[in-house]
Amino acid sequence: MTQRIAVIGLGSMGLGMAQSLQRAGFAVTGCDVSQAAVSRFVAAGGQGAATPADAARDAEIVVSVVVNAAQTESILFGESGAAETLAKGGAFISSATMDPEAARALAARLEATGRHYLDAPISGGAVRAAEGALTILASGSAAAFTKARGALEAMAANIYALGDKPGTGAAFKMINQLLAGVHIAVASEAMAFAAKQGLDLHKVYEVITKSAGNSWCFENRMQHVLDNDYAPRSAIDIFVKDLGIVQDMARAAKFPVPIASAALQMFLMSAAAGMGRDDDSSVARLYAQIAGIDLASARR
Repeated sequence: MTQRIAVIGLGSMGLGMAQSLQRAGFAVTGCDVSQAAVSRFVAAGGQGAATPADAARDAEIVVSVVVNAAQTESILFGESGAAETLAKGGAFISSATMDPEAARALAARLEATGRHYLDAPISGGAVRAAEGALTILASGSAAAFTKARGALEAMAANIYALGDKPGTGAAFKMINQLLAGVHIAVASEAMAFAAKQGLDLHKVYEVITKSAGNSWCFENRMQHVLDNDYAPRSAIDIFVKDLGIVQDMARAAKFPVPIASAALQMFLMSAAAGMGRDDDSSVARLYAQIAGIDLASARR
């Protein structure tokens, strides 16, 4: 029989993941707070559901692709939550970025009902989600991995099994987000500084992407600056949240993270300037505003 999977959260990442599962032969039901998102998935051949409970009914696996721990808790245990209807012995794959302690608490609560919880944050962006080529940073019991393995392989090119305790995957993801946030902030700083020096930003991009100062974040995000395209692939507000989690974790561990703290302030300032829902490369626009420079005139 075809395995039934529910995907809850059909944004830029979740829609691609749901479609990757479809291509792999799973029967996929999608759910989202946006009816338009559900309609797009139905138009692509999927099934739609009005609530997480409806989506999870008769499903063996639920893939949750939402923003944070609060949304994950609501999907599981809120009104019409998926924990009510996910099959006993089924697996809940949580892709949200959250504090490891939150992941452990959610896992304990769900596993007490006879269902499995796989802490499985993702990395790779919307394009790789649509290609089924994500990186998944997973931790959980052997039984959770066994149940979820086929679905994970349909969605990811790289699956890292990082331990048998939920929360470890979340901790790995926060290390990635610390680095990504710092890289995006400093790439934006460098690009705006180059504009202040009167340099041609297209030539700056060409030189840096072939030099030691390059990073994946510079190469990916600064192309958005060159294109003057700040439609959100990953929004400023995401890094306000994620670097905020890094701050909370570091404070609890009494561990200094001064560079991550500086990056967080740049994302906060960008959000305060009205760019919270714009692409995270908008930090470059904030620098341009502060310095009184025109990025467009530097794109010769």
